[in-house]
Amino acid sequence: MIRHLLSAADLDAGTATMVLDTAAEMAALADREVKKLPTLRGRTVVNLFYEDSTRTRISFEAAAKRLSADVINFSAKGSSVSKGESLKDTALTLQAMGADAVVIRHSASGAPHRLANWIDGTVVNAGDGTHEHPTQALLDAYTMRSRLGRLAGLNVAIVGDVLHSRVARSNVLLLHTLGAKVTLIAPPTLLPVGVDAWPAETSYHLDSVLPDADVVMMLRVQRERMDQAYFPSAREYSRRYGLDVARMRRLPEHAIVMHPGPMNRGMEITPEVADSPRSTIVEQVANGVSVRMAVLYLLLGGKA
Repeated sequence: MIRHLLSAADLDAGTATMVLDTAAEMAALADREVKKLPTLRGRTVVNLFYEDSTRTRISFEAAAKRLSADVINFSAKGSSVSKGESLKDTALTLQAMGADAVVIRHSASGAPHRLANWIDGTVVNAGDGTHEHPTQALLDAYTMRSRLGRLAGLNVAIVGDVLHSRVARSNVLLLHTLGAKVTLIAPPTLLPVGVDAWPAETSYHLDSVLPDADVVMMLRVQRERMDQAYFPSAREYSRRYGLDVARMRRLPEHAIVMHPGPMNRGMEITPEVADSPRSTIVEQVANGVSVRMAVLYLLLGGKA
């Protein structure tokens, strides 16, 4: 098993499958009356979050606690970071406190890679800038496999703000490794420079892709990262790239709808679609705990 999880590219097919299989074992714990394992007793996991988060932070905290680890939640707000402390000095403080694993979310792309050079413990990337979010890609792959029974050969459409989406990049890398075909659909202004080098196809037309899609993953429009107009209006974006009931009917009978959250209901996805039986959005949150349990377990010395 690898030492850190910084990028979805760190995982080969065998390692990624081992994480998913281990997550399936962890998911079985949810049916127990006592949902804890003693496997990481005595280990310390630090959640180091420089950006706001609900699902990811709580998911990692729940995962570590279910494995009996000691958990320290560090928020940049209200800490010495607000006084100007650097990431390196924060890392050295965590090192001195004996952190076995640091789960980091940071607005700067590459921050987890720098942190991995400064501490002896394991580093898990929980989202860095517009770069990557590997555990989200793992839980998405786990959800697809749970619903559809396989990953190899699936047609996955990822729709929306690809430019600012760390989820999209990690999903493209991981799904390609696991044998799925990915198509990115977005307006030209929301596709990153160099996207031609990604192991995925691109399209500007959502309607033409839907009939062949096994999975449609809608991405949130990240207005907080936009300092200029990337499309004429929210209404125009929704008309061309939003998933509504009429578009959902174009999907094959077995196809599922995903969203990493949080959602802009009524913009990239309508409430009727988000709450439909085809939607896996709530499942993704539940699966996130199992997958992150598997990641922490395997990285901190567990066996498959």
